[in-house]
Amino acid sequence: MAKIGRPGLPDAERQRVWDLWKEGYGYSEISEQVGSPPGSIFSILLPKGGIYQPPPKRRAGTLTLAEREEISRGLSAGDSLRAIGRRLGRPASTISREIARNKGRAHYRAVDADDRSWRRASRPQTCKLANNPVLCSYVADCLAEDWSPEQIAGRLAKHHPASARVSHECIYQSLYIRSRGVLDKHLQHHLRTGRPMRRSRYHSGTGKWSSKIIEATPIDQRPAEANERRRPGHFEGDLVIGTKLSQIATIVDRATRYTKLVALDSRHAHVVTQALSREMNRLPAECLRSLTWDRGMELADHKTVAATTGMDVYFADPHSPWQRGTNENTNGLLRQYFPKKTSMSHYSQTDLDAIADKLNNRPRKTLNYDTPAERMSPVLH
Repeated sequence: MAKIGRPGLPDAERQRVWDLWKEGYGYSEISEQVGSPPGSIFSILLPKGGIYQPPPKRRAGTLTLAEREEISRGLSAGDSLRAIGRRLGRPASTISREIARNKGRAHYRAVDADDRSWRRASRPQTCKLANNPVLCSYVADCLAEDWSPEQIAGRLAKHHPASARVSHECIYQSLYIRSRGVLDKHLQHHLRTGRPMRRSRYHSGTGKWSSKIIEATPIDQRPAEANERRRPGHFEGDLVIGTKLSQIATIVDRATRYTKLVALDSRHAHVVTQALSREMNRLPAECLRSLTWDRGMELADHKTVAATTGMDVYFADPHSPWQRGTNENTNGLLRQYFPKKTSMSHYSQTDLDAIADKLNNRPRKTLNYDTPAERMSPVLH
């Protein structure tokens, strides 16, 4: 595509940036492969919010840059439109319209005309949120309450007619693509990650260290009832770690996704045991059936937890976080409130209860867009 002004990276390299981004490469890795500073890579991705841009395509029959250059040379030589058309195999009317829409005979320039052609061909469509202020306001209010775009779209689809629905992708694009200007930029901070742009699903994560627990009951001995997720009371747990030796415990019910957060002064087994027992015993006894943990030594005193709560305690296999997938997913959601490399020591139990309440009152796709609190309510009351 032709460009006027400062050119930056060639079109082929700019498209390569998008293709590498889609494959999961980071700024520095793309910078090394393309040979441009990471800041330049970021400036290419940011206006579109990191949402992949496929290579542009011309409509069949559209004049090419080479043909426009031939038109420009013909005009400079004083050739007639019919003569130019014969050389290009185009009707004279096509040449006439091309010149008329691009400043006329005296000011026609091939690069300028080609650039105008690409911009006219884009024809951006006004998104649904821009055409429906009431729907846009509802979406903005839900985002401000920390609902995800998928939760908002699911809730709308469940309770509203087609005219009042919007896809989660439309919400993401309205948040991240600057040119739309529909949703306030600050609403990005209410998303899980708080990133300034979307990342590819192929970005890799990091592993987790695990340790050995003495006399641990393995997960393969957990009853079938817990595996089937049909009945509340079977929980998964883990620690979310912050800086400066800070941490909290997260407990999630497998059936309802109901979450409890536990303030911890340290990772010592006796501290974790006491705090877990205290907070879990705030739930009705019929809710306390089992607890599945990873192999962290913070639950070395698991027998005391079992004795004080009445819960059977099971442990996932080493290096197998997918066996506690509900808890791992919830910990990812909680990073919205507890970003990595931040301290959690200033959060009181009251603060954590408030955050858990927000999470429990968000609709979940896996619950058919009911909330965890709604699913857990019959057991809690």
